[in-house]
Amino acid sequence: MNANENYYPKQLLEAVEPYRRALVNHKVYSAISSIEHVRTFMETHVFAVWDFMCLLKALQRVVTCVEIPWVPRGDPETRRLINEIVLGEESDQTPGGSYCSHFELYLMAMSQAGANTQPIRTFIEKLETGHLVHVALEQSRAPKGAAEFVLNTMDTVRLGKPHCVAAAFALGREEVIPAMFKEIIAKVRREGRMDLDCFDFYLERHIQLDGDEHSILASKMLANLCGDDATRWNEAIEIAISSLQSRDLLWDSVEVFADTCSLTA
Repeated sequence: MNANENYYPKQLLEAVEPYRRALVNHKVYSAISSIEHVRTFMETHVFAVWDFMCLLKALQRVVTCVEIPWVPRGDPETRRLINEIVLGEESDQTPGGSYCSHFELYLMAMSQAGANTQPIRTFIEKLETGHLVHVALEQSRAPKGAAEFVLNTMDTVRLGKPHCVAAAFALGREEVIPAMFKEIIAKVRREGRMDLDCFDFYLERHIQLDGDEHSILASKMLANLCGDDATRWNEAIEIAISSLQSRDLLWDSVEVFADTCSLTA
């Protein structure tokens, strides 16, 4: 049994398992067989790396106090859980001993691998100048699948329900990421390319943090936010399934897009 399962009701585990298994077994992993395929994957996946931070900060905003004047807000254990995850995701240590977010680390990995970073950098620039997310996605020419994925995540955030955001974060992202990345990192290592060192480090770091630490913290947080409220757990199930389905469609879009550079299953 996965340690995270101790925090979830049986109904939730049974409901999400088919979607989780389908995602873990997605054929996009076996399709990645060259540096060109890795670049194509990264150019879409980077938008999911960005909107993961949106889920994280949305949770931090609602379960802790980030305003002035400060007042104690929410459950102290839940505050601790989210702040521990934020520390690792927003200011992790790099191989060189400095600190950066995992999103910034991913951008470095893309540059090293020769992937096109212009769409995601344009997207961030548009956001920094006040553009709405959907406008920034359009003007940056983000891959269609990535844009749809991000908008689905933003819909979850706009619900304004902490347990729903936590469900997308814990069940749609954190828990399934290590299994997905183990497939990719094996391909990266077989590639034996020096220009993938940063990406290799990023993947290893996610396997370490998400598999051993953050997924358990996220599971505890979701359990704290739902408590004994059956309605909240039911909503968490709906959001978790929606998030897993959205990720599956994102991977489908990577596969279709990568077909243009001869990606084969």
